[in-house]
Amino acid sequence: MTDLSQCRLSDAEALDLLEHGDLLELGAAADDIRRRLHPAREVTFVVDRNINYTDYCVSGCRFCAFYKEPGSGEGYLLTRDEIFRKIEETLALGGTAIMMQGGLSPDLDICWFEQVFADIKAHYPIHIHSLSPPEVAHIAAQSDLSVAETLRRLRAAGLDSLPGGGAEVLVDRVRTEISPHKIPTATWLEVMREAHGLGMRTTATMMFGSIDTPAERIEHLHRIRELQDETGGFTAFIPWTFAPANTALREGHLPATGDDYLRLLSVSRVYLDNVPNIQASWVTQGLRMGQVALAFGANDMGSTMIEENVVRAAGVSHTVTVEELVRLIAAAGFVPVQRDTLYREIRRYPQP
Repeated sequence: MTDLSQCRLSDAEALDLLEHGDLLELGAAADDIRRRLHPAREVTFVVDRNINYTDYCVSGCRFCAFYKEPGSGEGYLLTRDEIFRKIEETLALGGTAIMMQGGLSPDLDICWFEQVFADIKAHYPIHIHSLSPPEVAHIAAQSDLSVAETLRRLRAAGLDSLPGGGAEVLVDRVRTEISPHKIPTATWLEVMREAHGLGMRTTATMMFGSIDTPAERIEHLHRIRELQDETGGFTAFIPWTFAPANTALREGHLPATGDDYLRLLSVSRVYLDNVPNIQASWVTQGLRMGQVALAFGANDMGSTMIEENVVRAAGVSHTVTVEELVRLIAAAGFVPVQRDTLYREIRRYPQP
């Protein structure tokens, strides 16, 4: 395999590597690039909590096992006190951020979020990394506002940064099939572009392995790289595989394999030459696969995930303590570093 770190990978070259590249050679190439970008052999992680404020959702995505139909009485909406209790538990465990995400509720407009964020900031020293692009677009529609004005108001209320959820695969053929009521590709990109323009940092994600093709996975990467060239606002890219259990897509579905995951992870590290961090998704892939991913281009282990409900609803459940995550990183030969949401160092652990 030629040296992939010397020139920008074309879409055709990326697709060829994804479909036909030798996995170990791909991993070695991605690892070389990771070493160049992060020469201190550090692997970072953040201590935060995913607070799913409601599971009522009008989207009805076929890949989701978490949502409840609005009006069914089967779901929930967290109260202010319940959110506060979760934040206090997070801070007690050394957490530095919360990631509030939930369903697209027909009963919540921007005023609810402004009040919640302002109340949080008035009481707690915590970073609010919350609301995926579909949620932002839904709040805008509910409130008869533009995406830009919605983000300005949410930012003024206390929203610090956005997670990259709701991307799935940024190809409308796929989105129409698996999430027909969710925003199209152009709107997801618009939300991120507007957020970056306000100085807000975001992550980018990909959930692959549902009905998407290898070419469509590369198209997704292309859209991320193109927007990053324009704005520079993405801090990290996080791919994971679709979990079919308990979803409408489970019948006859062959889950993506560990080979599929490591192959996509490696190609993403090589292709996304303008995104500084690649995150191993141990929450969906498991801790051991997350550890292996550190040799295939990943330099970040994401969150300790004090709480997670969406992936759990789809039949995948992995948990980890800070101590175990530090041990796994060190055992792989890296220096564990706790970071904040914006990748600033908080604590460095002894070098192995």
